[in-house]
Amino acid sequence: MAVDTTGTVDQGGLADTSAVTPPRRTTEGFGPLRRALRYIAMPLFLLVVVVGLYLWVTGQELGQVEQRQLNAPFITSKVVEHIRASTLSTILVILVAVPLGILATRPSLRRLAPLIIGFGNFGQAIPSLGLLTLIFLFARTVDWLPTTGIVPVVLALTAYSALPILRNTMVGLQQVDPSLLLAGRGMGLSNTDVLRKIEMPLAVPVILAGVRTALIINVGTATLVFLYGGGGLGELIFQGFQLRRTTILMTGAVLTAALALLVDYLAGLVEELLTPKGL
Repeated sequence: MAVDTTGTVDQGGLADTSAVTPPRRTTEGFGPLRRALRYIAMPLFLLVVVVGLYLWVTGQELGQVEQRQLNAPFITSKVVEHIRASTLSTILVILVAVPLGILATRPSLRRLAPLIIGFGNFGQAIPSLGLLTLIFLFARTVDWLPTTGIVPVVLALTAYSALPILRNTMVGLQQVDPSLLLAGRGMGLSNTDVLRKIEMPLAVPVILAGVRTALIINVGTATLVFLYGGGGLGELIFQGFQLRRTTILMTGAVLTAALALLVDYLAGLVEELLTPKGL
């Protein structure tokens, strides 16, 4: 007869090891740490990237061309122009694409859905540079539209980034459980109240994901708008490439990438904040 390490007796002569419970690893203390790292990891990474870029640039021998381009006032103005074009176009595309997505999912207007989706596909099917050119050519035919500057740039970026928000709005509304809609109507809610109180809150996470995608698309595409007087960080990239100035080229490219990552990080925080609790 053998006695196992837990003090139980095994009648078969062997120790019963199934009763031995290994110590559990507690992870309760890692919850706040993980949440903190989630919020500060990206800002710290971007800070390291920007500081590293600054140290690298200041360690180079800068000629007159670099000194005219790589100074705080000039770079700040280009970053502001880039952010302005991306933000305004994203706001405009939200005002356009979300209502169109709602209309496309209404039972009485679903026959218009292919036409509305075609509008979104139009912007994505054409290459970004070609779409910008078409918008600026169109602006020349309209007397009250300026042919250069922020207005045609915003229109072009809006057309190019419409599809993600439009499609996500439709998908978010279509995935709402029909039984919830019937329950809302059974409680006496009108179609407008059902849309406002049931459908839209449930579709918010999907719509916000589309907005986040559109914003990143706009940040990337905005590097081309300098060709039409829109400014932005693309001017640094193009001039660095054209003049074969690696320092200017790298500064524009790294700042554009850092701005895209920062915008994605901030959009994720807004998405988390605006998503209804429990979804």
